[in-house]
Formats: sequence, structure tokens, C-alpha cells
Amino acid sequence: MISAFFFALFATLGFCIIFHVPTRHIPVAACIGGCGWVVYQLFMSQGTSAIVACFIASCAVGLLSDIASRVFKDASTIFTIPGILCLVPGSGMYNTMAALVSGDLKEAASTGSNTLMMAGSIALGLLAVGAVLRIILSIVHRASYIAGKL
Repeated sequence: MISAFFFALFATLGFCIIFHVPTRHIPVAACIGGCGWVVYQLFMSQGTSAIVACFIASCAVGLLSDIASRVFKDASTIFTIPGILCLVPGSGMYNTMAALVSGDLKEAASTGSNTLMMAGSIALGLLAVGAVLRIILSIVHRASYIAGKL
């Protein structure tokens, strides 16, 4: 797992450079990407499906990105986009296209639907974390407002 973390960290580091992440945020964004990949690998090693593992890992990336954005007082997308790139099912997309080109429509449909569900689980994980955090912050803000009135 340690080697997986460092490989994902360096891969995310490369994407941080490509996407022009501010220099002061690169180490944190790279660590978020490494943590997301380790969460994914941890759940995959426990026998979880790739779709569920991808969902949980993207939830972790979303949560860590939101924490980092609040600590550094910057947009969470600076941390989220490089962080999820290790989770994007690029090999699934490649295998789907290879099956289409070779004429194996059954394999293309199978691989393509799995790839699409993994991509959807990434989006759903980020959306779920954002929605839950927004609800929690709304409750905290409302409670502090009510406490201030008393």
C-alpha cells in the first residue's frame, strides 16, 4: 500500500503540473490523490466491486479536498481535479474502444457499461460529499445564529 500511495502521489503530481495548480498547493493535492488511490486499492483488496470502491475513494477525495480548501482558503477544485484523476477508468475506456474496433460488441458493451458506472460513481461520490457537507455546515451555521440570538 505504501508503494501504491507513492506511485499515485507522483502521478497526481504530474497532473498538478499539467493543470497549473499553484505551487503552494501541489504537495497537498498530490497527497490527496495518493490517499484516494490507497482507499480505492484498500477496498478492492477486500473484495469490493470496482464501482463501490471508486465511489468510496471519490468520497474520500471530496472530503479531503474540502478540508484542504478550507485550510488554505482556496477553491476545492484545485485539490479535487488532480485528486480524482488516478480514479478515472482510463483502461476501461481503452478496452471498450479496443473491443469496438475488433468487432466484439458483447465485450464492448460489458466493459463500456462497467466503465460508465465507475465514472458515474466518481461523480456521485463527489456530489454526495458536497451535499452532506453543505447540509452539515447549514445546520452548524443555523445553530450558531440561534445561539447568538439567545
